Amino acid sequence: MTTEKELVHYRVEEGIAVIELDDPPANTYSYPMMRQLDDAILRARMDEDVHALVLRGAGEKFFSAGANINMLAGAEPGFKYCFCLHANETLLRLEKTPKLVVAALNGHTVGGGLEIAMACDIRLARRDAGKVGLPEIALGVLPGTGGTQRLARLIGRARALELIATGRTFSFEEALELGLIHHIFDEADFMKAVLEYTRQFLPPNKAAKAVGHIKRSIQSGVEMDLYDGLALEQELQIQLFRSEDAREGLDAYQAKRVPRFKGR
Repeated sequence: MTTEKELVHYRVEEGIAVIELDDPPANTYSYPMMRQLDDAILRARMDEDVHALVLRGAGEKFFSAGANINMLAGAEPGFKYCFCLHANETLLRLEKTPKLVVAALNGHTVGGGLEIAMACDIRLARRDAGKVGLPEIALGVLPGTGGTQRLARLIGRARALELIATGRTFSFEEALELGLIHHIFDEADFMKAVLEYTRQFLPPNKAAKAVGHIKRSIQSGVEMDLYDGLALEQELQIQLFRSEDAREGLDAYQAKRVPRFKGR
């Protein structure tokens, strides 16, 4: 028997599942990496002690440069199709996980790497650490792991079309202006800053269950018409009204004290 190489590392730090893509030199993903990432997402989703996920790339130069081109170049069309299908299913699982997911862009985030980051809820970048973009046009293909769909939803159809059709890569600063990333950190210890940022969404500071329901309401609701979206919002609100954290929040408000949430 052979032991499969660990391409995705998983650890939990004070309620945060840190998931790290690790395949030097550029953390490109393959079928084994996607399968391991899928397992890590499910592990974090089912762990009641995990309230948020942080996804990063190993090292300091790359978050991820996307799919392993050498793997795809020699593969049959059927394998390529199945690989893209599986990758899309994994990123949908990441996007639909009812816990906040933060992408820590510690280096270049291009191609499929950006597609992974766009499936996360919040994107934080290290200043001057690299570039972002979807350059698949240079290979004669399109970004087929959600790139055309998520980029258009994040920055608008016209800008997305121009960026994907030209294949241009650009700085984190420009990505911030476009609304593609949320914050740029200057701190030398980038991951420390990312974890400190993420902790604001965890108990006892925030009701993590409410954060998860907010995510679900937005992610699913925007794909519905207004009437159905409002119905989903009310359904999730009823669930929260029955939670321990809602009772704590209301009691703390009446008592004029700071609430201490438990994520329940």
